[in-house]
Amino acid sequence: MKEKQTLKNLEKENPMGTRRVYPLLITMSLPPVISMLIQSMYNVVDSIFVARLGENALTAVSLAFPLQNLVLALAVGLGVGMNSSIARNLGAGNTKQANSSAAHGILLAGFHSLFFVLLGLFFSGPFIRMFTSDSQVIAWGTDYCRIVICLSFGSIFHIAIEKIFQAVGDMVAPMILQAIGAIINIALDPLLIFGGFGIPPMGVLGAAIATILGQISACLLAVLFLIKKDLPVKMDWKYFTFSPAKVKELYMVAIPSAIVTAMPSALVGLLNGLLIGFSQTAVAVFGVYFKLQSFVNMPANGLIQGMRPLISYNYGAGNKERIRQIMRASLTITGGIMAAGTLIFLLFGREIMEIFSQDEIMIKMGAEALGIMGTGFVFSAFPVVLSGTFEAFGKGIYSLLITFLRQLAFMLVFAFLLAEAFGLLGVWLAFPAAECCGAAAGIVIGKWKLFSRPGKDSKK
Repeated sequence: MKEKQTLKNLEKENPMGTRRVYPLLITMSLPPVISMLIQSMYNVVDSIFVARLGENALTAVSLAFPLQNLVLALAVGLGVGMNSSIARNLGAGNTKQANSSAAHGILLAGFHSLFFVLLGLFFSGPFIRMFTSDSQVIAWGTDYCRIVICLSFGSIFHIAIEKIFQAVGDMVAPMILQAIGAIINIALDPLLIFGGFGIPPMGVLGAAIATILGQISACLLAVLFLIKKDLPVKMDWKYFTFSPAKVKELYMVAIPSAIVTAMPSALVGLLNGLLIGFSQTAVAVFGVYFKLQSFVNMPANGLIQGMRPLISYNYGAGNKERIRQIMRASLTITGGIMAAGTLIFLLFGREIMEIFSQDEIMIKMGAEALGIMGTGFVFSAFPVVLSGTFEAFGKGIYSLLITFLRQLAFMLVFAFLLAEAFGLLGVWLAFPAAECCGAAAGIVIGKWKLFSRPGKDSKK
């Protein structure tokens, strides 16, 4: 009787299965979009401050990006697995399984944190030395890596808790958490990098410490929110029973999603190896691009974060027609975001690069690169929405396949082939070429596998 009452209350509180799609999607997506923009801003601000130390400092931080993104990949992958499982179980009315998914996710976040302590301690130096022989770049890159990797537990737990809030339809709390972490990072960056108020200048090491302090602050606030807020999902450790089946369920989505998020790390590492053959400036330009493209991709990803629990909830309820409506709305909005990104990179490439460098060679190279690579954004809307839909369904392997093709397989093939034919220009041309092929592959995979699970249509 008590569980039936809980489900009735959840239906009243949770509009994911009933409210009109466009207003609901905007309401669910706006907070994570703002969160992603804040995240993008502090990533770029970080680079602006570091760039004032010189090109070597910017190169060191750029080379560290793949390992830093690996942390994010596993954290987001686990969070997406939790989000999908919790929302689907709530949609199906199974609160006990939703609670179990949340508890197992937090436990696994602890294991991930221990793994990155070991990785940061023993792999940071060898990784940086794979790409450069410059002693200053090696020293700065290794110091930066060890700090941001070994102490990444704040980011890992914060993201896990954030996904619990999103799974139950609370998008405001994650936005607040992201904002607090970003504000602290931005405020501490100039102080720790250049010194002041009795604090000595720490350079690149200061940028790493500012990043970690921002992440830990967001994590502590996330724990407080989780304890204080009255959520449909409860984690009562007195009744917790470890379940290998639940771990498998989470990792069936988490592993493909983590690989999807980690692909930029692999791509950046491989392309840095290709670009260093042209010049160190090309590596620095590519590092700037990867910071800047987050201003386009992160708002789109924020919309997918709002879309994912809606689709998961309605998938659990078997409402296929509503899923189609949500997908169409998501594609329209994401397409608009990507088209705007393409125009900005085409029209304002030089002005953007002047923020990061006063060197005319780097500005000219960067402006050309941004204009060419930015044309790929507009083609990526469909595969981005489709990947998020597969994750929401719990079919992470198909999301992985789509992203692998567009972000790694096609990209690397085109980059090496076109570099051979056109030099450095060919590397930049590989981005729009790969996105075009990725969109075509997404259409084929979507038609093949999207609605393979029988479900009941609804006229809602």
